[in-house]
Amino acid sequence: MICLIFSQFPQSNLLFVRLCTKAERSAFPINNLDNSAVYLTEEMKMKKTEPSMQINRRKLIKTLAGGSALGTASMLGALTPLTNALAQSRQGYRELTTPMLTDDRTSVEVLEFFWFGCPHCFAFEPTIIQWQKTKPEYVSFVREAPPLNPGWEPHSRMFYAAQALGITDGMFDQTFDQIHKKRQPLRSPKNIGKFVESLDLGVSADKFVSTMNSFAVESALKKSMLRAHQTGITGVPSLVINGKYVTGNSLAGSHEGIIQVINELAEREHNAV
Repeated sequence: MICLIFSQFPQSNLLFVRLCTKAERSAFPINNLDNSAVYLTEEMKMKKTEPSMQINRRKLIKTLAGGSALGTASMLGALTPLTNALAQSRQGYRELTTPMLTDDRTSVEVLEFFWFGCPHCFAFEPTIIQWQKTKPEYVSFVREAPPLNPGWEPHSRMFYAAQALGITDGMFDQTFDQIHKKRQPLRSPKNIGKFVESLDLGVSADKFVSTMNSFAVESALKKSMLRAHQTGITGVPSLVINGKYVTGNSLAGSHEGIIQVINELAEREHNAV
């Protein structure tokens, strides 16, 4: 017996499909289709879902109404992407339908999407720093700071300006501390420039602000947003292993879970070469 929840999205022909809980199994009426028990309810507050879990409503209804054992088999076949996605979720990651190109094809790339103003990224930082100290040589670690929200853009520009000037190591931890420990948001380019100048990294406030608005930084911003779009992330920190697998707290369950997923998938990718 299969117990599923189908939720139609407002102004859309797509349904969100998931396995129901024990409570839902007993709470909702049964529609007997093809000798299977299928529970139907509307969850209109659902905001979004992964592309791999979206099923065209017309095709789904046709499948459910197909009748006979063949109809049941067709339904199970149609739900294969959902089954795979659920299995991956239990393992702490999701696999991208279309892999993303990595910067270094000679290594297994681990990419972290982050935002300086994100408290979750700040809390995760000690864990990822410790991991970097012990990661295998075949793994490369890179970061992207896409402005997923317009309010993130000053910090994104700050990160890419530091990269362009070669001072990332001298300002990265200090920026996290300034924002989260000293409660200085660093929202305006003027305040950001003054802060970077105070770090005595050989870059004046005017030089840094000018770099924040440079072509190199504009290009980096566009690249970061493209990569974020390709991976389908909507929050940070999110990590991508070799352009193929996405993980984070919501998937892996904890900081330690994230590291475990990274290590397992990185080793798998390395051995597959």
